Amino acid sequence: MSNTVHLLDYVAGNVRSLVNAIEKVGYQVVWIKDPADLANADRVILPGVGHFGHCLSSLSKAGFTQPLKDYINSGKPFMGICVGLQGLFEASEEDLETPGLGIIPGTLKHFDSSNKSVPHIGWNSAATVETPELKGKSLYGLLSKNKYYYVHTYAVPYNEGELESQGWEVATARYGDEKFVGAIAKGNILATQFHPEKSGEAGLAVIKAFLDGSRLADIPADGANQILEDEGRGGLTRRIIACLDVRTNDDGDLVVTKGDQYDVREKGGAASAGGQVRNLGKPVDLAKRYYESGADEVTFLNITSFRNCPVADTPMLEILRLTSEEVFVPLTIGGGIRDVVDTDGTKVSALEVATMYFKSGADKVSIGSDAVIAAEEYFANGKKLNGTTAIETISKAYGNQAVVVSVDPRRVYVSSPESTKRHAIKTAFPGPNGEQYCWYQCTIKGGREGRDLDVQELVSAVEAMGCGEILLNCIDKDGTNSGFDLELINEVKKTIKIPVIASSGAGNPGHFLEVFEKTTTDAALGAGMFHRGEYTVAQVKDYLSTKSLLVRTSR
Repeated sequence: MSNTVHLLDYVAGNVRSLVNAIEKVGYQVVWIKDPADLANADRVILPGVGHFGHCLSSLSKAGFTQPLKDYINSGKPFMGICVGLQGLFEASEEDLETPGLGIIPGTLKHFDSSNKSVPHIGWNSAATVETPELKGKSLYGLLSKNKYYYVHTYAVPYNEGELESQGWEVATARYGDEKFVGAIAKGNILATQFHPEKSGEAGLAVIKAFLDGSRLADIPADGANQILEDEGRGGLTRRIIACLDVRTNDDGDLVVTKGDQYDVREKGGAASAGGQVRNLGKPVDLAKRYYESGADEVTFLNITSFRNCPVADTPMLEILRLTSEEVFVPLTIGGGIRDVVDTDGTKVSALEVATMYFKSGADKVSIGSDAVIAAEEYFANGKKLNGTTAIETISKAYGNQAVVVSVDPRRVYVSSPESTKRHAIKTAFPGPNGEQYCWYQCTIKGGREGRDLDVQELVSAVEAMGCGEILLNCIDKDGTNSGFDLELINEVKKTIKIPVIASSGAGNPGHFLEVFEKTTTDAALGAGMFHRGEYTVAQVKDYLSTKSLLVRTSR
């Protein structure tokens, strides 16, 4: 058998990461462009990102449905990833009008959002259900000690023995009190709900095992089963995210910098107006370092947006291309994700800008100021969606899990709740004049301009538009190294169901412990403390582990 892999790209999504992962383990990708190509393929991988109905209808419209079924039934190796797994089942509650391929019996269900954030985003298990054949063996390299990256809203509920009675081998995960199918295999078929190409070394091992045809292998001595303990804590780990603020310095070089209340220049020095731009390292090098230290995700914030160059030549595109070749965890890019006019006068939509980033290796895009403006219009129009905002167009094409909204609120102190029309809370940290109450004002333009909109209004609006995750900054805490704003985080978590990433203020590992113990945040982000070398991601995770918090401790 050749070392080629046929990849069927029929929907929008970041397939560059999958291509990079396949090449990393020693194989080459050949694209399937016509249904007839399936008959000549040796191995096929079906990735999927986004909406079940859109993916399956796209397959049908392109004429792939029956040829794909024929290929799977031929006995040749087939792998489905994420929606590529979901499509093998009969149906999904996401779109009951569109049938699945029906290879596996069952219907996907929406996660219960009454007691947890949805989508299910982060690192969870894929523990193989032991059968006589699998005793002491790993299935395609899946190990219970490992964590894999999931991002989905619908899942196949696991009912003990149901799928096994029909010859399927199953690996499970738990989210809260719901147990679901994390991976499934039978004969020539392997399908994963998680993204192996974004699951670090553990995910690369799964891809390699499938491509090598290594269906079963002895479980190594360090592969002991710890799934029962992890499932008792809900399965999903606490995510630690490394954030890199990227801009050009005075010499035109791309550097990672960090602001002091949004001033990124050193005090004193050259550069005419007052100091050089702080240079904390090269973006790709730092991203790789954080990946190797155990970062669960890496976020790039393009804080200058490179407004004077053609969109297609934006330097951040090259950073993503290079980073995605070496970093196999999710990558988020923020800054400049909006409708723009190119240098030649051509109008480029936010969706087209996002597409460039996705094709270059990004998994998510982060939208900031434009989300605030869109929210203001949403309320001005009686909470009606217009379908044209960046959030709506991108989430419709790529799924809500691909859209993050970066929120920059600041405290406004008031004497009483009645003295403002905004949502005020009683605070444990009085204002400069002893005020016992405050509300959180949304800002734009990097915190330089306040708007008459509170944070609760903003996050509820963008959730309605299709945002899948909130990156919750805090202007008052940024650069202080004094810990996260716990009151702000709890207010936002009470307002929405989608996951929240706590940001701004982290200065030591204890701050991460505090935010996870005193709020229900889904993830926490660090920047300066990592860039300056004061602490590593691994040190933060080791500390959290000693406090019995569930974290991913290996790549």
